[in-house]
Amino acid sequence: MNVCIVGTGYVGLVTAACLAETGNHAVCVDINDHVVDRLRKGDVHIYEPGLEELVQRNLKEERLVFTTSLEGGLRDATLVFSCVGTPSMADGSCDLSAVFRVAEQVGQMMTGYRIVVNKSTVPVGTADQVRAIIADELEKRAAEIPFDVVSNPEFLKEGDAVSDFMKPDRIIIGTDSNEVARLMEELYEPFARSRDKLILMSPKSAEMTKYAANCMLATKISFINEIANICERVGADVRDVRTGIGSDHRIGYHFIYPGVGYGGSCFPKDVKALIHTSRDGGYAPELLNAVEGVNNRQKRVVAEKVQAYFEPRGGVAGRVLAVWGLSFKANTDDIRNSAAMEIIAALSAAGMSVRAFDPAAGGNARAVFAENDRVEIADGQYGILDGADALAVLTDWHQFRTPDFAGVARRLKRPVIFDGRNLYKSDLIQRHGLTCIQVGRPEISGQVETG
Repeated sequence: MNVCIVGTGYVGLVTAACLAETGNHAVCVDINDHVVDRLRKGDVHIYEPGLEELVQRNLKEERLVFTTSLEGGLRDATLVFSCVGTPSMADGSCDLSAVFRVAEQVGQMMTGYRIVVNKSTVPVGTADQVRAIIADELEKRAAEIPFDVVSNPEFLKEGDAVSDFMKPDRIIIGTDSNEVARLMEELYEPFARSRDKLILMSPKSAEMTKYAANCMLATKISFINEIANICERVGADVRDVRTGIGSDHRIGYHFIYPGVGYGGSCFPKDVKALIHTSRDGGYAPELLNAVEGVNNRQKRVVAEKVQAYFEPRGGVAGRVLAVWGLSFKANTDDIRNSAAMEIIAALSAAGMSVRAFDPAAGGNARAVFAENDRVEIADGQYGILDGADALAVLTDWHQFRTPDFAGVARRLKRPVIFDGRNLYKSDLIQRHGLTCIQVGRPEISGQVETG
């Protein structure tokens, strides 16, 4: 098929590259000239494992094209994927201006039947709004051109987006048209060869499914963090508790890792948006409010642990903290709503100097902290430890999971680790004379401290 994808962010670029990889001709449109120029050269502007190789291969084989012209992208495409951003507004609602702008331009430029596919995460009822906008633009032109609008939400995890697209758990199609459903099934058939993964429903149900899925996962994260905080206060170990409850197949182990809370561009935005949608509908979403509240509190936990540890030792002012991890999770350079960024900001505001390292997000973080003299973003993992008063591990990158503990202990002025991801086991910590303070677990100490 000939497809047009509007937007070259995580969703749009992954969608375009993966559809091209299965033999479709994909034209990817973006208004940013610089980004389009880079992509035409095979230079991917976002960090996503495996994506650059896909883009380069399909550029070479001429199945993938990048342009700033939406009119050119629409020329031969039957399917038009809207993959533009929908950021949170101050009141928690979604900013749909980019979605509506795409709809207006499609209505102004389309010359024949088109299927507009909303792939961006949008509130319930957006498909109806997009349909009305396109119809209004066609009426202004006095053009009687048929079209359809489909809800086809994405379920891509940053850091594993290519795999999620190529091997999806499910493919949600929100449409009331049997013919549209048939075309979408044909498009997605290469991604569902092992079993039928297509789930058909109304556009509103499809829109709601996306929010419900992300809010459910966010709820699991906030739940296990709530349990971890209770464990600390009653003397239980959340690692054992997690093993105990996860063994129940009704609960499972996925998304019950205690730590610093959820972040990124999806969960925070989607929880806020569903809260806003609920209130607009006259319903008070008490559980969702609690999920958000617990997560906001959890992002402060490691900073509070650092301050509590140093308070009887003269406080954090003038101390140096080494930090491993800046992105909101491993395998991405995304620092949006990252707990690590908030922790660093809070501790530096309290007078602590911070030296931080991340395998991918250093450049993004360096731009954020450019005016903060107390924060240094370094290019090496171990050099930042030299003479530091402690180490905080805030992102679960693989290279942080089994570090050179002897080197860590030797380099730190005080052999203390604040493990915000509960990565480390007692025997390794104790063997190297380190003290490790985790989330929801008893403190691990390999030595008696004197001050």
